[in-house]
Amino acid sequence: MKAIVWQGTNKVGVETVPDPTLLLPTDAIVKITSTAICGSDLHLLDGFIPSMEKGDILGHEFMGEVVEVGRDVKKLKVGDRVIVPFNIACGACDPCKRGFFSACDNSNPNHRMAEAMYGAVSGGGLFGYSHMYGGYAGGQAQYVRVPFADVGPFKIESDLKDEQVLFLTDIFPTGYQAAMNCDIVPGRDVVAVFGAGPVGQFSARSAQMLGAAHVIVIDRVPERLAMAQAAGCQVINYEQEDVLIALREATGGRGPDHVIDAVGMEAHGHGPGSALDKMQQSLRLSFDRITALRWAILSCAKGGTVSMPGVYGGLIDKLPMGAAFAKGLVFRMGQTHTHKYLPDLLGRIEGGQIDPTFVITHRASLDQAPELYKTFRDKHDGCVKVVLNPWA
Repeated sequence: MKAIVWQGTNKVGVETVPDPTLLLPTDAIVKITSTAICGSDLHLLDGFIPSMEKGDILGHEFMGEVVEVGRDVKKLKVGDRVIVPFNIACGACDPCKRGFFSACDNSNPNHRMAEAMYGAVSGGGLFGYSHMYGGYAGGQAQYVRVPFADVGPFKIESDLKDEQVLFLTDIFPTGYQAAMNCDIVPGRDVVAVFGAGPVGQFSARSAQMLGAAHVIVIDRVPERLAMAQAAGCQVINYEQEDVLIALREATGGRGPDHVIDAVGMEAHGHGPGSALDKMQQSLRLSFDRITALRWAILSCAKGGTVSMPGVYGGLIDKLPMGAAFAKGLVFRMGQTHTHKYLPDLLGRIEGGQIDPTFVITHRASLDQAPELYKTFRDKHDGCVKVVLNPWA
């Protein structure tokens, strides 16, 4: 089959690789009908996530048709149309039973590698996201093996198009959880979203669906800002305005009640702190550039929430923890517990509250993906979201 594989830092390619097979009786094989490039994939392209190996199949946003099931799979049958959450969960461990699916105890066979990296207990496995997260083959391919097939795949039984439900595998629930983490008081609270990429766009729209009185989106890319503005958000271009001053002015001096950092470890910015972040990251002295996180902490109102769906990879310095402490901020973060949100969000799509296709700017085949990885990373050609057809 064809698949997009990691060939080294700043290099991905399309290769012919063996078709996946059932390894366990709880597995399923899915023929992928649609897949996508995620902003988190760019951290792999740029070489900032350790434990990648040449030939690893990328991709964690995908859906398709079940073509084979293991003998112990009870809830799926051949021919079922499914979306597959990006995180892999067993459904039986204590975190899974509590709804913390991304923290599964049993889905990451390489958890000790992650624990050595982070110095603490790791989360569960992820599709196509390094050996530290289980070494699972990803879904930017024509077929994929899906472990714990009675837990992860979510059947789509309506006639909704792939593009309407594909993002339920990651970026829509990720933005929704980011907004849920804010405990928004409907009709009162102001939410600021740093980053107008796909997760930022869904964070902003989720905050609106949850009743935020006002949503402000901060970015520097005109096409992304225009997309947020079209949804009724106030926008701030941080290259043209002082972000902290603009947010105070927009909120009567108090700052946003909640701030969502939808950027993560490769934040752009300006000033001495941003320049130092970039230098340390380029020299591999640090995993993370944290301009967006600093701005989030400094801008947030007293007693507010800093919600962090953006991916971070290691130890962080130059963090204004004194400001966070003085203001009594709440931090909520982590990989998305995708599975728990799917019934609600599918219902919102079916009910017409949101059409997730708004975020798509580019459609292509797998063969075009290597170039589009760079187009997406470099924010060229108005690229916000790329959807791939594995069979085109």
